[in-house]
Amino acid sequence: MRRLSRLRNAVTIWRETDQRVRDAIELSEMGDEEMLPDLAQEADHLEEIIERLAFRAKLSGDYDTEDAYLAIHAGAGGTDAQDWAAMLLRMYLRWAERRGFKVETVDEMPGDEAGIKSATLSIQGDYVYGYLKSERGVHRLVRLSPFDSAHRRHTSFCLVEVWPDVQDDIDIVIEDKDLQIDTFRSSGAGGQNVQKNETAIRITHLPTGIVVSCQNERSQSQNKERAMQVLKMRLLDLQREKQEEEFAELKGEHISAGWGNAIRSYVLHPYQMVKDTRTGHETGNTQAVLEGDLDAFMEAYLQATVGAEAS
Repeated sequence: MRRLSRLRNAVTIWRETDQRVRDAIELSEMGDEEMLPDLAQEADHLEEIIERLAFRAKLSGDYDTEDAYLAIHAGAGGTDAQDWAAMLLRMYLRWAERRGFKVETVDEMPGDEAGIKSATLSIQGDYVYGYLKSERGVHRLVRLSPFDSAHRRHTSFCLVEVWPDVQDDIDIVIEDKDLQIDTFRSSGAGGQNVQKNETAIRITHLPTGIVVSCQNERSQSQNKERAMQVLKMRLLDLQREKQEEEFAELKGEHISAGWGNAIRSYVLHPYQMVKDTRTGHETGNTQAVLEGDLDAFMEAYLQATVGAEAS
């Protein structure tokens, strides 16, 4: 029903836009000069709508219309990396807020001194996965460290993972013998029951080493159910990644998303610059990017990937 609703809305927008274009053409052919200011304004509005629709037309992947899970993991860099993870978390929350998407924190592990070690978000809205798939990979920050008494320049790394929320379509069998399940007390907000009892769940999938945890729900059974859903989606995404890597290797263009291959660099010192290493898109307005202004980077990525697939 959700998919039907999204398709119906998409068709409605295209039909309404088509009708507005036809009406504007008819009015322009009437030659009434008094209507020129209104026609010019309508043309500007239509141009914005068509640009937005053209962008969405690039979101034609299997799961691009779906909701998504986004996970952030602090990497090399100690306290600076954990603070960088918190900055990225805030950036994606601001981005989702700009678009009116619904966000739920599934799991969050605070840092030792500042920031966070990791966090997992559930983000719901139209084309969420289509937009966020451009963010998968290692994000690199260069700045003067606020945690260094000598105020030296530090480089920090965080890994961002994104996978589509397609739990209804997942046909993956997970054996009990392949799971290690641990319980612990929630470290976040949630009420007396959550704080006093071991309601949080951590599940390790032994064959792949994938670890998922959930502490947002009020009961252990609810957290376990949610964690299993996330695990299935991550296993599905792992299968997809392997298929893509095999295809890319056949084409001779495979590049690992490991720690040595940051997809984007955020430089705050000695100059201000955010640059995507995959597309070459860059901006000097680092503050706007950290406040969630990511659309230009996402669009550049879509342009590059759609162009590569076409060729």
